[in-house]
Amino acid sequence: MEVLVPKATRRSTRVRVEIPVGVISLDRKRPFGERCTVLVVSAQGCGFRASEPLDVGTPLMLSGLPGGGSVTAHVASCVPLGSEGEHFLIGASLYTHGNVWGIADPPADWKVVTEAVPGPAKAKEPSAPALKVSKKSWPYNLFENSTELHPGKK
Repeated sequence: MEVLVPKATRRSTRVRVEIPVGVISLDRKRPFGERCTVLVVSAQGCGFRASEPLDVGTPLMLSGLPGGGSVTAHVASCVPLGSEGEHFLIGASLYTHGNVWGIADPPADWKVVTEAVPGPAKAKEPSAPALKVSKKSWPYNLFENSTELHPGKK
C-alpha cells in the first residue's frame, strides 16, 4: 500500500553560505556560547554548525551578522553531522523574518516575506498622538512636589 503525503512547500528559498557568527543561548537553564558557521540561510531562518547539541525551543541570539547586526531566533531542529557526534546542524527559526544575512541578490520569494516586515527603508507611519500626563494623576499624585526619595536613600 502506498501512502501519499502532500509535498512540503518551503516558505522561502534556501541559499548555501558560510557566514561566521556568534551564537549564545538566551535561556539561563541551557547555557551555550560559541563561534559558529552558518551553512544555509532563508528569509525565515538558518542552519549552523555547532560543537554541541541544543534543545529544540531554546531561544538564541546570533550576532556578528554581515553589516554588524544581530538577530534572535529559537532552535527548530538539531541533527548530528556525521557518525562521530563532533558537530551538529542546528536549525534556527528567526523571530523577525527577512534578509538579515546580507545576501546581495536574494531570491524573489524573500522579497514577499520582507514586505510584511517593517524595515528602515519603508516610509514611517504616522505615530499616535502623544498622551498628555498630568502631574496630578497617578502615579505622580503619590508624592508631593520634590519630596520623592530614592528607595536606597534616606
